[in-house]
Amino acid sequence: MKNDLLTIGSFTVHGYGLMIAIGVIAAYMMAEYRAKKKNMDPDNVFLLVIWALVSGYIGSKLLFIITILPDVFKDPSILKNVWEGWVVYGGIIGGVIGIMIMCRVKKLDFWQYIDLTAPSMALAQGFGRIGCLLAGCCYGRPATSAFAITFHNSAFAPNNIALVPTQIISSGLDFANAFVLLWLDRKKKCDGQIMALYLMFYSAGRFVLEYFRGDLERGSVGVLSTSQFISVFTFILGVVIFVARTRLCDKNK
Repeated sequence: MKNDLLTIGSFTVHGYGLMIAIGVIAAYMMAEYRAKKKNMDPDNVFLLVIWALVSGYIGSKLLFIITILPDVFKDPSILKNVWEGWVVYGGIIGGVIGIMIMCRVKKLDFWQYIDLTAPSMALAQGFGRIGCLLAGCCYGRPATSAFAITFHNSAFAPNNIALVPTQIISSGLDFANAFVLLWLDRKKKCDGQIMALYLMFYSAGRFVLEYFRGDLERGSVGVLSTSQFISVFTFILGVVIFVARTRLCDKNK
């Protein structure tokens, strides 16, 4: 894959950054469209996206730093690189916190807006993983099957070795998650259920996919990767939220 898509003078369009931008725009457009259909103020969606982006970036960067703390202690200059090194779970956690703060400041219903956001988050992740494919990061383990991908000029993945296409699989799962959540949103009984399902679906898929990832420098907790360890708790959190919100709705009927 090729990350440098176009260069004009000193300006270069990077595939990863382009896909992130497309993902953010697509997520915003989806959320704004759905907000109008739900008679929610679309102006709040723009603020929500800004809060989620800023807090999500901070969260993803902080979790990445935590996973490489030994390296940071050895070479603190690593921290100067603000454009590389993120952990998706940190972005999710940070983004949710940002939305929570925004809803508190604006006196909005958090559960209503977090449900509005969940499918958009999954959609943005789908495009983001295409960016990972172009850059060669988040690569898989060596593979012998026909369903494999080989990088030849990647700064991250090992070149000229057939690998499990984890980026493609992850992207597909994220897009599927987005559209399944959109379908389920029409059938939900209570606000908060869609975000709960997002957490469960993403955590389950991520836990399994981690077994096929080859970039193991992201840290581990015992026999689990850092992301698998977090997946266990986010899945449980999703179940707890779903049950609690459902019971609350049934109680208020």
